[in-house]
Amino acid sequence: MIKKVGAEFIGTFWLVFGGCGSAVLAAGFDGTDSNLGIGLLGVSLAFGLTVLTMAFAIGHISGCHLNPAVTLGLWAGGRCDKKDIAPYILAQVLGAIAAAAILYVIAIGKPGAEIGGFAANGYGEHSPGGYNFLSAFVAEVTLTALFLVVIMGSTDSRAPAGLAPIAIGLCLTLIHLVGIPVTNLSVNPARSTGPALFAEGWALTQLWFFWVAPIVGGILGGWGYQLLFSDEEK
Repeated sequence: MIKKVGAEFIGTFWLVFGGCGSAVLAAGFDGTDSNLGIGLLGVSLAFGLTVLTMAFAIGHISGCHLNPAVTLGLWAGGRCDKKDIAPYILAQVLGAIAAAAILYVIAIGKPGAEIGGFAANGYGEHSPGGYNFLSAFVAEVTLTALFLVVIMGSTDSRAPAGLAPIAIGLCLTLIHLVGIPVTNLSVNPARSTGPALFAEGWALTQLWFFWVAPIVGGILGGWGYQLLFSDEEK
């Protein structure tokens, strides 16, 4: 369990540091001669790459959940032992907070730095595209549920062996491309918690939403895959 928890801490640290770090430091970076910002596509790819690389690195140790909604979704789908839930989620949240803290130290090192939203997730007036509560909730639930379907399907014993990290990483890239304009995309309560602690005050007031919606989606996705696609002969 110590190795599993350590892997989840490091993996979630990498997800938040790499994904949110790309949003905070590189998304709108303005170079000397031209705009070198990586934009929405670059941030989406960064999140996908963090999961892809960590899935190869620690998937054989902890399963590379990196996300409370994934842990609970896999439990709902019969892929995670109940006793692993609490330690996994604690490690994920602590890893996210540690990554956000280090990212904060880096971000404030620039003259005239303004932390602002700090890649936090939001709806309503804090949605990048101004999307309301209902739109944000539907997006987070749907995208998290489909993320779980891809995770469970690509790691199914009937799926091609060894390719799951690629499918999962590309899926996370895709759902960021869809969801960033709506909520800055969470689908991960730990990812939302770390930046919210260092962002402007509004982020904490909306943080509950980014625990509830992804967890609902994760459980629906995990349960749905188990119900519809499980191998009954296994």
